Amino acid sequence: MLRPASMGESLPLLRAIIFDFDGVIVDSENLIFQLTQQMAAQEGWTVTEDEYFRDYLALDDRGIIEHLYQSHGRAVDVQRRDKLVQWKFEAYQKIIRDGLPAMPGAVGFIKAAATRYPLAIASGSLRVEIEHLLGKLALRECFAVLATADDCACSKPDPEVYLKALSRLRARPRLERPPLEASECLAIEDAPLGVVAAHHAGMRCLALAHSRPIDELRHADWVFREFSEVDLQQIHEGFL
Repeated sequence: MLRPASMGESLPLLRAIIFDFDGVIVDSENLIFQLTQQMAAQEGWTVTEDEYFRDYLALDDRGIIEHLYQSHGRAVDVQRRDKLVQWKFEAYQKIIRDGLPAMPGAVGFIKAAATRYPLAIASGSLRVEIEHLLGKLALRECFAVLATADDCACSKPDPEVYLKALSRLRARPRLERPPLEASECLAIEDAPLGVVAAHHAGMRCLALAHSRPIDELRHADWVFREFSEVDLQQIHEGFL
């Protein structure tokens, strides 16, 4: 049931959608987990699958390495951190040269959503990785804005990357007047800490249980197993 506006009240509308990338658009989380294990092993550390998907899923590469240092009681060695980041970047580039598969239903959902809303990405991956993989899926033109690890000092659950995407979306012709508000954006996430980041940015969040069980994503505003279950019109009406 739609709630009527009271005198002088403006209701929030859905005006833009902001997607996480890994585990939402591309099927990359298991690959990144394996590279994280290999990266940690260079320092003599181990990362179990449970640890990765519980503690590391929403972090960018710098955040992953810094968390590894902290969890092993060591101060962060910035020079070594940067070398490990570079190692992971080079290893990942070789693997994704021919692209990665999309998550089930992602391509169709994105193309349909792009006919109705400006779309953005807010991700802890690097811009060059995202640009390459979107190009392989013929999706690059669907996204008006990319906000990536290159742009941000902090990993999710810090809201920085979502706020960066919001700021860039506000410069788009359809969204500058009136200025796009965070409450008018839908974030789409697969990680519990990603949901926290979206909420801290003032956005509502749709979570997909691609990487974590539904029970771990209940703090999102909507939770579905996969894109095929999402009714975008129903989500739009939920903003009224």
